[in-house]
Amino acid sequence: MTEQRLPGGRSFGAVRVGDEVRRPVQPWTATVHTVLRQLEEVGFDGAPRARGFDDQGRERLTFLPGQTLGETMPWPEWLRSDDALRQVGAWLRRLHDATEAYRPAGDPVWFTGRPWQPGLLIAHLDASPWNAVWADGALVGFVDWDTASPSRREDDLAFSALTWVPLLTAELAEQVGFGDPADRHRRFHLLLDAYGYTADRTAIRDAIIGRVGRNVAMIRQLAGAGEPTFQRMLPWAADLERSGAEVAELPSPFWRRPAS
Repeated sequence: MTEQRLPGGRSFGAVRVGDEVRRPVQPWTATVHTVLRQLEEVGFDGAPRARGFDDQGRERLTFLPGQTLGETMPWPEWLRSDDALRQVGAWLRRLHDATEAYRPAGDPVWFTGRPWQPGLLIAHLDASPWNAVWADGALVGFVDWDTASPSRREDDLAFSALTWVPLLTAELAEQVGFGDPADRHRRFHLLLDAYGYTADRTAIRDAIIGRVGRNVAMIRQLAGAGEPTFQRMLPWAADLERSGAEVAELPSPFWRRPAS
C-alpha cells in the first residue's frame, strides 16, 4: 500500500498508509498505547486508536481525518474564534475525566519521566493549535500523543492556555493574528470556563511558568547534545523563555475570573 509522508510533528518519519498513520517507535510508545486503548474502551472519540505495530516495527494509529493548521500564518479567523477556544477547553475536560481512572500496569515509560501516583491523571501535554484536527469548524481531536504522561490538570491547561489564548509574547501573538493584547484576559478565562475550572486560577500561572522552564531546559540540553530536531527548536526555546517571563509579570487581577 502506498505511503504518504505527513508533515510536521515532534517525531519525523510519520507516514499515512490507508486509514492508518505509521510512526517510529519511541521508548514510551507502548505505554502511550495503553492510554489510547483505555480511551477507546470508554468511548472517548477525540484521539487516534492504537492498532499495534507493523512489520517494520513502527506504531500503527488510526488517521484522524480533517484539517490541520500546518504552517498557515496568520491562523485562520475561525481557529482564533471564541468557539474554537471553547471546544479546546471542553476537549481537555473530557480527556482528563476519562483518564482519571487510568491505572498503569507493568513498568510504564513516559516522555516526561514522571511516575504515575494517586491523584494524577494522564494529560496530553501538547494540546496546541499545531496538533489539533478540525472538520467543518468542529474539533475532531488531537494527534501527537508522545508527550502524554501522568500529570495534574493544571499542567495540561497551562500549555494549552499558553498556545491558544495565546499567552505568548505580543510579537508572536501578532504573527498568528491576535492584535489586541488586552483580549488575553477574556480569552484565558473563556478557556478555563469551558473546561469548568473552579480552583484558584493563579495555579495556571504557576503551571505555565514551570512548564516553560522545563521545556526550555530540555530543548537546550538535547540541542547541546547534538540532537538536530532540538537544535532546530532553539529559536522556539528563546520565544518560550520570553513568553514565560511576560506571564510572570502579569498583574494579579489578570488571573481572577471576571464577575458574570
